[in-house]
Amino acid sequence: MVKSPLKWSYSFGVSSEPLLGATIGQLLQQRASEHPDREAFVSVHQNVRLTFDQLLLKSDALAAGLVALGVERGDRVGIWAPNCIEWILVQYATARAGIILVNINPAYQASELDFALKKVGIKVLVMAEHFKTQDYYSLLLRVCPELNQIKDGESLHSKSLPDLKRVVMISDKKFAGTLRFKDVMEMGTRSDLDYIHNLQDKLQFDDPVNIQFTSGTTGSPKGATLSHHNIVNNAKILGFQLAYNTEHARICVPVPLYHCFGMVMGSLQTLLYGAMVVLTSAGFDAKATLAAIHQERCTSLYGTPTMFIDMLNLPEFNDFNLKSLRTGIMAGSLCPSEVMKQVISRMHMNECTICYGTTENSPVTFATYRDDSLEKKAETIGKVLAYTEVKIVDDAGRIVPVGETGEIYIRGYCVMRGYWNDEEQTKKAIGDDGWYRTGDLAFLNEEGYGSIIGRKKDMIIRGGENIYPAEIEQFLYKHPKIADVQVIGVPDDRLGEQIAAWIKLRENEEATAQEIKDFCKGQIAHFKIPYYISFVKEFPMTITGKVQKFKMREIAHDMYKLRIQQQTG
Repeated sequence: MVKSPLKWSYSFGVSSEPLLGATIGQLLQQRASEHPDREAFVSVHQNVRLTFDQLLLKSDALAAGLVALGVERGDRVGIWAPNCIEWILVQYATARAGIILVNINPAYQASELDFALKKVGIKVLVMAEHFKTQDYYSLLLRVCPELNQIKDGESLHSKSLPDLKRVVMISDKKFAGTLRFKDVMEMGTRSDLDYIHNLQDKLQFDDPVNIQFTSGTTGSPKGATLSHHNIVNNAKILGFQLAYNTEHARICVPVPLYHCFGMVMGSLQTLLYGAMVVLTSAGFDAKATLAAIHQERCTSLYGTPTMFIDMLNLPEFNDFNLKSLRTGIMAGSLCPSEVMKQVISRMHMNECTICYGTTENSPVTFATYRDDSLEKKAETIGKVLAYTEVKIVDDAGRIVPVGETGEIYIRGYCVMRGYWNDEEQTKKAIGDDGWYRTGDLAFLNEEGYGSIIGRKKDMIIRGGENIYPAEIEQFLYKHPKIADVQVIGVPDDRLGEQIAAWIKLRENEEATAQEIKDFCKGQIAHFKIPYYISFVKEFPMTITGKVQKFKMREIAHDMYKLRIQQQTG
């Protein structure tokens, strides 16, 4: 029977593969039993390799150590560190112990850390010694000055952070008031280990297992609370779409573990498909990523469009053999068609998949298929995933016809339990009918493929015209000198808003604002041509590679206001 084309913007994903009703801890135990000697993780920059059996043993040792510290089922343990094997062990140890893992952005400063610790009541904080220019211990002292006054073996008693009792350093050095990671690994008793083993049949797959703070592209972060069921099945469904079930996958993960992209789409594929996950470096490094692919013969690569652009533009790109690659995920923002062409032709990723999602949805809800055309991969986000519903609605919440733009609503197993300790924001995000309101604008075509127009808050209204930044960005990517571009709206006294384009040029290229405007003339409507054009070296970014347009607007407002004053003065 031929399926009728869609008329209304509603679709749902179907699959012959059932959802799993299992916890992360149960799946780890099963995988270690089936393939004890198969490698699960490789941390290239640390020169560490772990088999499934080693992963289980070390995770349980750490889980027992946390129990020995007084952490109980349902307590929150925070991880504040860049990508490292210890991050992985904390992820699996907390899952095995019924503890809720709280991911803290490695780029957080003191005030942001303070917010996260208080918001979810973190009991134990596991943290790195440093990351890039950040001295984590010094930053923590600013919000917890009592830390360096604690005697060895004592719990922390902080007036400002009453829930925080222990700090564990991923370091061989001894810091006042803290424990060393390796010491906690050895702290658990036989009784603590027995408790962890006996707990596995008591934990439920609907239990919360992770709190992820929204990435802050639109303001203050909120703690999205996810269950085992949420993230296990999201990883399973996407891994199946990437054909990880048909051959042994070696997945290169340069994206941060602190975000769903790395932690769910990357890390959990080890449990679901026996894949080997390769960590390339503490933070994203284009050269280190290519070197890891070359060394470990990776078959899959993850990244944001910006990461792929940086790799493709690396002067030493041709020094690395990337022929082992076949697939991967590009997500985080819209993929320029020119970039996708190069990813396929130069990086051999013929089966690369474009994904769309939100932290609140575990995270992926749409994805292209491996055999989709280049046009579909460059111009759409694919179809809604299995066991997930989508509808596109207008401002009144009514479903719009196919082809019309509206806000994406999502419903299904993937929707978070809610924002931690924030009933008001949860009700704003999830209706009584179970639909999660993404705040993203898109449309569906008759086949059910979605196309993102942009954030609802990013839409520009210039002289009464609704303008979507993504449309202008996709056009400007065709300019041979442009490596990356972001378009925003800035206030204008006469028109309400004017269009501003921030442009990163390719290496050794030069251009003028007038040259860019001339390129646009006759190609896009006159009211879509950027009024302000700025050439920049970088954009304000989250650590996951998402551009923070709200920060761009703040900077641009002052910058262009000053420029106007100088021109009229």
